[in-house]
Amino acid sequence: MKILICGAGIAGLTLANQLAPNHDLTVVEKAPGPRPQGYMIDFFGPGYDVAEKMDLLPSLTKAGYQVSEAAYLDETGRRRAGLPFGTFAKAVDAKLVSIMRPDLEAVLRSRLPASVDLRFGTSVRDIDTSPDNVAVTLSDGSTVVADLLVGADGIHSVVRSLTFNSSDCLRYLGFHTAAYVFDDPSVHAQVGDRFCLTDTVGKQFGFYALRDGRVAAFTVHRTPDPTLPVDPQAAIRSVYADLGWVVPQALEACPGPADVYYDQVAQTVLPEWSRGPVVLIGDACHAVSLLAGQGASLGMAGAFVLAAQLDRTHSVREALTSYEKLWRPVVEEKQQVARNGARWFLPASESHLRIRRAAMRLARVPGFSRYLASTIAGKTTAVIKQL
Repeated sequence: MKILICGAGIAGLTLANQLAPNHDLTVVEKAPGPRPQGYMIDFFGPGYDVAEKMDLLPSLTKAGYQVSEAAYLDETGRRRAGLPFGTFAKAVDAKLVSIMRPDLEAVLRSRLPASVDLRFGTSVRDIDTSPDNVAVTLSDGSTVVADLLVGADGIHSVVRSLTFNSSDCLRYLGFHTAAYVFDDPSVHAQVGDRFCLTDTVGKQFGFYALRDGRVAAFTVHRTPDPTLPVDPQAAIRSVYADLGWVVPQALEACPGPADVYYDQVAQTVLPEWSRGPVVLIGDACHAVSLLAGQGASLGMAGAFVLAAQLDRTHSVREALTSYEKLWRPVVEEKQQVARNGARWFLPASESHLRIRRAAMRLARVPGFSRYLASTIAGKTTAVIKQL
């Protein structure tokens, strides 16, 4: 089968790895090369099960980081609350890897067979579907005729917009987020092996110290307006200017727009994930948002489910139907968990902030840590293990 995958992120690369042995694959990615932007993710859940099945865990562990705790610090750098990572890891049966998103993509890309035609700097311009195939016009002027087009091109999917006419599919959750990497030995030393977060209301800065001496910064703030700023650097410096501790140093080191990841925090909600010979995977159809903390894991697992269905049947339509039937209930539950936990992810008031601190202290109480982990992660699923 000839398959065109639009998007060389985590979902697209996972799908390509799984389908390459039995299918003719082309993967197009609009970025000119592997994207360095992205934040640290705590990789667990069904994606971890996929990594285990794909024999990726040794590589992910090597690229990952050992984090001692998530520490919440006030404007002077004093620790106000925290959650030991060992506590959370134990609650998810130690199936957890902290890894930079670009590093996870690099591991998947390194396993990609040479038979896969991977084209960077190439995007989809037009899609013409028929009952039996799909003709896709690319930005380089070429046309690819395939049996199946897969939109793995993220929350702002071009494939989705050209095929599904779904302009109102994004459920905005009331936050903007950003991530970038910068150099500052002083900040690096203060962060150490912790994930440090400002213990603040309405806006928050987070920091990881990377092994190359740099610091990964993560931001999130509440805003009723989903519109993205023209200049992310200026927006970040303006919104977070009143935060203390090492935030002023991080703001001074914030790079230009090309080196900053900036987006709204939203979920993708669609009545259907496929239409004719076109199907969506990952954030293109079921973004859960960073509030759920499992976007990469669910994107990887969803791609694995789709690949398994395509390899099990000669009918594309049957495969796409089975994929959605199996995977939609899983991601919809995770989306609900994210919406329920929004006010605790970033407190909107001082009272909510104090309640979160109390919950962090209770995390050391036997039994409560597993309850807290289930609140954060949601239900487990056996879908991947059964494939």
